[in-house]
Amino acid sequence: MVEYTGKRLIQLNINGEQFSLAVEPQETLLEVLRNQLGLTGTKDGCGTGECGACTVLMDGKPQLACLLLAIDCQQVKITTIEGLSTGRQLTSVQEAFLEEGAVQCGFCTPGMVLATSALLTENSRPSEKEIKKALEGHLCRCTGYNKIISAVQQASAKMTRNVT
Repeated sequence: MVEYTGKRLIQLNINGEQFSLAVEPQETLLEVLRNQLGLTGTKDGCGTGECGACTVLMDGKPQLACLLLAIDCQQVKITTIEGLSTGRQLTSVQEAFLEEGAVQCGFCTPGMVLATSALLTENSRPSEKEIKKALEGHLCRCTGYNKIISAVQQASAKMTRNVT
């Protein structure tokens, strides 16, 4: 059995910035985001891919950062919740989550917002069934899912109004 030890220098594109980082081969993307880059918006939930709290976008697709080795993430664009909006302006999705009361403790919110953003990028008018499918695997123990689904529908309506 070969044991891998020692840090490796990797390049990561996160929120539009290029980072050179020394990481242990077994470090997850979640650990690197939170511990080396201070991007704590990506939450450390279950650590086993069950809760969705660590969701990031990789080339626009939702992925669970706790299940990814950082060294395997060098050829993609990673977006965390910190990189979703520009400056202090919230996105339509973030505004809708606030307006619908879909944010309480905030632990699941970053993952839900990123998954919703990915959904609405691909499908600006999802059905309730499609919303539920896109958010499956994201656990919320505070707001209940009705407010979250309402927030997704409101964001969809806002985005559709802005396009037409």
